[in-house]
Amino acid sequence: MSERRVDGSAGDADYGTIGTGYTDYRKPDQRIAALLSEALDGARTVVNVGAGAGSYESVAPEVTAVEPSASMRAQRPAHLPPAVDAVAENLPFRDDEFDAAMTTFSVHQWSDLKAGLIEMRRVARGPVAVLTCDPALVRDFWLYEYAPLVLDTEARRYPAIQDITEALGGRTTVRPVPIPADCTDGFNEAYYARPERLLDPGARQACSAWSFVEPAVSEQYTELLRRDLASGAWDARHGDLRRRPYLHGSLVLIRALPA
Repeated sequence: MSERRVDGSAGDADYGTIGTGYTDYRKPDQRIAALLSEALDGARTVVNVGAGAGSYESVAPEVTAVEPSASMRAQRPAHLPPAVDAVAENLPFRDDEFDAAMTTFSVHQWSDLKAGLIEMRRVARGPVAVLTCDPALVRDFWLYEYAPLVLDTEARRYPAIQDITEALGGRTTVRPVPIPADCTDGFNEAYYARPERLLDPGARQACSAWSFVEPAVSEQYTELLRRDLASGAWDARHGDLRRRPYLHGSLVLIRALPA
């Protein structure tokens, strides 16, 4: 059973502390949403596990959201229905209750990955879609030069892709997701061509891995990036990224169909 914080957060990050202002920076990107919609294959009823503030719920006509954090539930827009207060490892639904199940940027928060994925498979008749990052690729990003402990944290927290596919079983595919240069969903790699955005404390706070680094260390990392941007050193090494329309980074979409 997941350990619940005062806020209700079930993972290792406390969204009661870091979740404030999350929706200002983590807005669903419609190009990523289109890939999710395709993976759900026209499902009408979908359960969104670890739904947060409701990102990507436009991908299906009828979505039931599950979110343990009170802070995140409170940030859901008024046009979305309230989220069910529950954790992935113990979904309060019948077997095969939904056409499909989805989760985005959430599996690394779960205390028991396998149990949560088995629950998603249990309640979904059709596809299960998981948007996550491949930990083997997380450090292959320029931010590792500036904030190594942040990306070490991400690489440690994100589960191996093989662990996800094995737990889901059935017929699985793993699709790399191109990250657009103007991506509206502000995870770290979304700023690959806009490094200045990571000087904003709110942008960093919206990426939970930053919360695992001591504030003084985070400020050192930020100051190093600020200095290199001012001097042109960042552009000398990585300026070509500003002209790339997409980054092929660590973001992947896993789709599993029943056996």
